[in-house]
Amino acid sequence: MATMLALRAHQGAEALVLEQVPVPEPGPLDVVVKVASAGLAPGIMRLLRMGALKQLPTTLGHEAAGVISAVGRDVTGHAVGDRVRVHPLLNCRECDYCRTDRDMMCAQQAMLGHAAFGDGPMPLYEQYHDGGLAEYVRVPHWLIDSLPDSVGFDVAAKIQDLANAVRALKCADLPERATLVVTAATGTMGTATVKLAEHFGVARLILVGRDAERLQRVAGLSGGIPVDVVALDELPENWSTDGTLTRRLRGLAPEGAHAVIDFIPEGPALGQTMASMATGGTLVHMGGNTTPLALPPIALMMHCWRFVATRAYTRQDATDVLRLLATGALTADELITHRFPLTEALKAMDAIQQRVDDPMWMTVINP
Repeated sequence: MATMLALRAHQGAEALVLEQVPVPEPGPLDVVVKVASAGLAPGIMRLLRMGALKQLPTTLGHEAAGVISAVGRDVTGHAVGDRVRVHPLLNCRECDYCRTDRDMMCAQQAMLGHAAFGDGPMPLYEQYHDGGLAEYVRVPHWLIDSLPDSVGFDVAAKIQDLANAVRALKCADLPERATLVVTAATGTMGTATVKLAEHFGVARLILVGRDAERLQRVAGLSGGIPVDVVALDELPENWSTDGTLTRRLRGLAPEGAHAVIDFIPEGPALGQTMASMATGGTLVHMGGNTTPLALPPIALMMHCWRFVATRAYTRQDATDVLRLLATGALTADELITHRFPLTEALKAMDAIQQRVDDPMWMTVINP
């Protein structure tokens, strides 16, 4: 049997390994994609430690694009040689959530090469848990999106992050000419949100992150939208307990921001940015923060604030991104700052964990 190189996680192991595994064969309803580009996400190590990867050993990688190399006997509409993007979100396709553009809420929702979110039986995840950080990946045919010729494989592999940003911006329910705060703005989804802001009528951005120089680099992605930055490393040492971040944001936007899109995975910044919003503002959280929210419910009530959380995007969000890319309304090549061969995937994972390079926005692996 032919073998391929793959980045793998094993039960009980703290380190990932590159190893040879069999090249997947398509089932009747499957396609096999020869991977041209696969996205690398730093959060996978955190999820692995949390036990969210419920099928081990597994090949990692929930972001992939390439060319179809084999199709199952019952597959129609796809052919060998087609340029495609792999949609990684598994779901039942039949429940109320799946039929109303809320498929990220499906009880079967899980990701290829990534985590599973439900507590019950997950037969799709059991069958399709191997991901795209490999030379080939097998997926059910309904998770294949055709790629326009104008969309390169590297950008196609990172549509996940762009679609997450689209979902967050939709959830923010922004008014015209909105002021928007984006936290963890120098991260992958933060940069994607800044890049997409002009398509959602944002008139002003306030970017929150640790380092002022990195934030200024991200400000250049705004498409001409005026940008202010707040660097957490430049705030007083006790900012996390004395409300300094709220006051700094209120100083920049005295009437309050219309919305906050929050990607910070831990700490008190979430509550302080929420407290800086205008009456009727919306905070959209997508960072997986485990820190309790310090704001009392009466504060939310009196200011009519909304707290909206979403753990992923929908298929429609990905379709919207593909349309923007295909028409040329959106270009995202500049977001891909690092490329590694598959043989250096372990080095790449270490680099994205340490963030020693600047900028390091989106990283891809090219098998």
